[in-house]
Amino acid sequence: MKASDFGDDFFWGVATAAAQIEGASASYGKGPSIWDTFSKRPGKIKKGHHPEMACDFYHRYKQDIALLKSLGFSVFRFSISWSRILPSGQGAVNQEGIRFYHQVIDECLLQGITPYITLYHWDLPEALEQEGGWTAFSINTAFNHFVKVCAKTYGDKVKNWIVLNEPFGFTSLGYMLGIHAPGKTGLTNFFSAVHHTAIAQAEGGRILRAEVAGANIGTTYSCSQVVPYTQSDADVLAAKRVDCLMNRLFIEPALGMGYPQADWDVMEKFSINHSTWRHTERLTFDFDFIGLQNYFPITIKYNAFIPVLQAWEVKAKSRKKPHTGMGWEINADSFYNVIRQFAAYPKVKNLIITENGAAFHDKLTGTRVHDQERISYFKLYLEALLRAKKEGINIKGYMAWTLMDNFEWAEGYNARFGLAYTDFKTQERIVKDSGLWFREFLSQ
Repeated sequence: MKASDFGDDFFWGVATAAAQIEGASASYGKGPSIWDTFSKRPGKIKKGHHPEMACDFYHRYKQDIALLKSLGFSVFRFSISWSRILPSGQGAVNQEGIRFYHQVIDECLLQGITPYITLYHWDLPEALEQEGGWTAFSINTAFNHFVKVCAKTYGDKVKNWIVLNEPFGFTSLGYMLGIHAPGKTGLTNFFSAVHHTAIAQAEGGRILRAEVAGANIGTTYSCSQVVPYTQSDADVLAAKRVDCLMNRLFIEPALGMGYPQADWDVMEKFSINHSTWRHTERLTFDFDFIGLQNYFPITIKYNAFIPVLQAWEVKAKSRKKPHTGMGWEINADSFYNVIRQFAAYPKVKNLIITENGAAFHDKLTGTRVHDQERISYFKLYLEALLRAKKEGINIKGYMAWTLMDNFEWAEGYNARFGLAYTDFKTQERIVKDSGLWFREFLSQ
């Protein structure tokens, strides 16, 4: 397998997020985000880590863009910090924030790198969270304003846009389970956040279409093949309920299908309450591409003691399956299967793998990081991707997660996904063996 096997029109990139790499979290006019606030709450982030410095990308963006270019990548996916542009989430614009992203975009273009901008990658302005965040109806007015500011400001330079990053991820982890910012819990919060987020992904797309000539517009979904632990009726139905949430909850309304109702009475009630003709139309947008972000499959067993969902994940370790440093199952066949699952929707035009990667227990040995496990992971997953592409699935590109070790949300700086090792004391970047492997792979 070589990069050229994927075709001349296939692109290769790396993905990042503002809150995870930028640092300068309270500088240059930026307002606080929910992650700035959440990280100050004791016990929420491992080892008390916080994103105040992160990778200091704010001051090192030129060398980091040069780094990704040196590894052979042609696309840089990064996000715009909402509270760096609009410190209060709405109202007055921070010109220093505007200038910073102009500089990042210009540096990409100068170095021959195509920028892909993600508008929302989880860092909601704290001021909006104080008004209810994604659970509040008013969030959509604020989000639309943010999208319009970004589109009008950068649309003449940037044509590739991603509206949301992993909507199920931030609504479930942040508004139902409470383990991510802002730390809210419960189904009432979750379903309110889901509906406003689903509206945001469609309306964000419509604003970009209206404001950016020649825009290529997508949105991204975290996705996992959901496998029943046994073929018992209880396990099969439990797996369908999980699939409904993890894989179908946001893409189906975007495609004009409304919220998924089959197999779960809870979703049926939610859908009935939010599926009038007006809502269905408002939730729909014709995206140019759908971004898939896959890391692992999930095996589900029925469990009557789990409220509402009545499903329980059977971890890879307990099933003696290969897994990453975070315990996530390594299964390239499941990557192939979930690509096929999303490609099967007739209205999906193109797919892009907007994130894929693995965290391992990387150690710096002298001046090298020998991460053979990560190289093996990428080989397996790219072979599965090539298989899907050769079968005719319209996959336009692949973005590795991620360029360099960063602030990995609730894991802090413990989970290392990068192709470059970050020394968080000195901010030195040291290309890992996996980064060197990609350099060789992309040259073929």
